[in-house]
Amino acid sequence: MMKTKTLGILGGGQLGRMSALAAARLGISCVIFTPEENSPASQVAQKTIVADYTDERALREFSETVDVISYEFENIPVETITFLQNLKPVYPDEKLLNVAQDRIVEKTYLNNSQIPTTRWAAIKTTEDIEKAFKDWNSSEAIIKTTRFGYDGKGQARISRDTDLETVWSQFKNQALIMEEIVDFDCEISVIIARDINGNSEIYGPMVNDHKNHILDRTTMPCPLDKSIQDKAKDAILKLADDLNLIGVMTLELFVTKEGEILANEIAPRTHNSGHWTIDACAVSQFENHVRTVCGLPAAPAGRHSDCEMINLIGDDAKDENIQHYLNKENTCLHLYGKQDIRDGRKMGHVTILKSHT
Repeated sequence: MMKTKTLGILGGGQLGRMSALAAARLGISCVIFTPEENSPASQVAQKTIVADYTDERALREFSETVDVISYEFENIPVETITFLQNLKPVYPDEKLLNVAQDRIVEKTYLNNSQIPTTRWAAIKTTEDIEKAFKDWNSSEAIIKTTRFGYDGKGQARISRDTDLETVWSQFKNQALIMEEIVDFDCEISVIIARDINGNSEIYGPMVNDHKNHILDRTTMPCPLDKSIQDKAKDAILKLADDLNLIGVMTLELFVTKEGEILANEIAPRTHNSGHWTIDACAVSQFENHVRTVCGLPAAPAGRHSDCEMINLIGDDAKDENIQHYLNKENTCLHLYGKQDIRDGRKMGHVTILKSHT
């Protein structure tokens, strides 16, 4: 008999929604904690507590209604996780969250784990930028905020000719990292689910195509050489074991034209590039997320189909633009229940099953 009857999820977005739907299949109820009214996850959960992530009274109430706690995005304050860990088990724990929330900590951890990344430098002044350009003998780079950036937000592409003072003023004294631009062949991601006994299941790697810095489509299986795929799997397996992961984690990577992999980002959660697993696998990333944080064994994915996942961004989700998916063979439409369509907002996705494996 399952010990976990109720899973608490911090965050009310689409990742929480899909985890709650997966939990329901296993007979596990979900309580959502989010500052957002009528969030996508709350629409399919047993209960929602609407409060700020720093509201200790509300957090305590939340903990009293659940058996175990997880989170659906990485920008939860670490202090929130620390507070909750004294009340109920929280997976993944604060160590992974600390690594994933800060790009400098993240890059340092990856490099110390012998996982290569692009060249990078912590930036505190415009002189640091000029020095990095000189040291790398490069003419272009990307500067990013070390925290809270996603889908292209909080970053800027710069060159030696850029007015650095103007760019600097745009970031309002935030901590910054500078990364060398990679001349890559493609971008891939790999997802791992690891349970309390250290058993793991890996999804991918899969190839990702972006548009305006937002994931546009994911293709599975990956058409790259097995040696490259094995490097990606080995990297995430090493990270998961080193961090003693319980839950799901994603590693985004660049594949260079020379066939090498460079780690880009760690996501301590389920991931947009794994949405295809709902329809093309016996056990999705979301079910394995629920399984692993709730003390159940990670299950074999059982991928049964090749597929392509397409994000529905902004106007893509308007009625007139999704009509052709509704009657298309081998096509699975997922809408997230978001009320307001906005440019750059992820409104849903479509998975097109291409063949059986």
